[in-house]
Amino acid sequence: MTCSILVGGAWGDEGKGKCITYLCDTDKPDIVARAGVGPNAGHSVEFNGEKYGLRLVPSGFVQTEAQLLIGAGVLVDPEVLFHEFDYLSKYNVRERTLVDPRCSIIEPEHKERDQASEHLAKKIGSTGSGCGPANSDRVLRTAKMAKEIPELADYLTDVSLAVNDALNDGQDVFIEGSQGFALSLYYGTYPFVTSKDTTASSFAADVGVGPTKVDEVINVFKSYISRVGEGPFPTEMSQEEAESKGLEEYGVVTGRRRRIGYFDMELAKESCRINGATQIALTCVDKLYDCARVRDYAELSQETKDFISEIEQETGVPVTIISTGPDLQDTIDLRKELL
Repeated sequence: MTCSILVGGAWGDEGKGKCITYLCDTDKPDIVARAGVGPNAGHSVEFNGEKYGLRLVPSGFVQTEAQLLIGAGVLVDPEVLFHEFDYLSKYNVRERTLVDPRCSIIEPEHKERDQASEHLAKKIGSTGSGCGPANSDRVLRTAKMAKEIPELADYLTDVSLAVNDALNDGQDVFIEGSQGFALSLYYGTYPFVTSKDTTASSFAADVGVGPTKVDEVINVFKSYISRVGEGPFPTEMSQEEAESKGLEEYGVVTGRRRRIGYFDMELAKESCRINGATQIALTCVDKLYDCARVRDYAELSQETKDFISEIEQETGVPVTIISTGPDLQDTIDLRKELL
């Protein structure tokens, strides 16, 4: 029995989708549970030669035997959820996904309020998906819950009970968080943050798992750093420099161009400390170093190894997963060395 939580180490866009896909396809957990804010975060998944952009269904859907759960702390937009059911129909996602009845619902008026707010849309750089207003209504105790929505009636279960029963029965549970640590309402670059906490502790609470049940916290970092929307960015480079390095990126949900910067070691140390990270997954190493599709640590250049060693020394956390390309096979997995 293991319970693992995956968390974004910075401002999101760290490559969580690739890591989740690899880990779930490799480790084959019995349950994959979605934590985090809601459909304002997108995970990019490449599997069997196809690309998917997901906002609510767990990216671990690639583990076709796994039950897919959405925890009580996640905001649910039924329109987005049912679209993804259809979008992923060949993976039988509709038949495998269940939602906690205590999830708050995003209604059309939440999206209207989000998009019409000068503060949220212009100053903060909200995705406009209605999450901020919906979480506000949850705090005010006026939000509708999933158990009140007839079309969701066939997709409801007590996620906390399901997850804890699975763990007690010796099954493996994988909890995937969304966004990133630096967007946390508490620990991020306030006010340029999302509408709730985005640390591993909250992700555990989102699906109703107590801290004593968590075995591993995998903190995902990109080998450089990116951010969508407004807010401080200490290591940001110019868009011209980013283009010259081939680091042009666009957000999954908004399509907005991402701001790009150099790896932020101070942020990495804080992120690992507050998340209680036990492992680091490092993605997009091939974008900075000449190691595309390398699958053996010994074949990495000394410069690449030095970069990885510096991260380990500064954070005190081992780098166990190294992604050298978008394909699942383009992964160096060092977890066995920890055993």
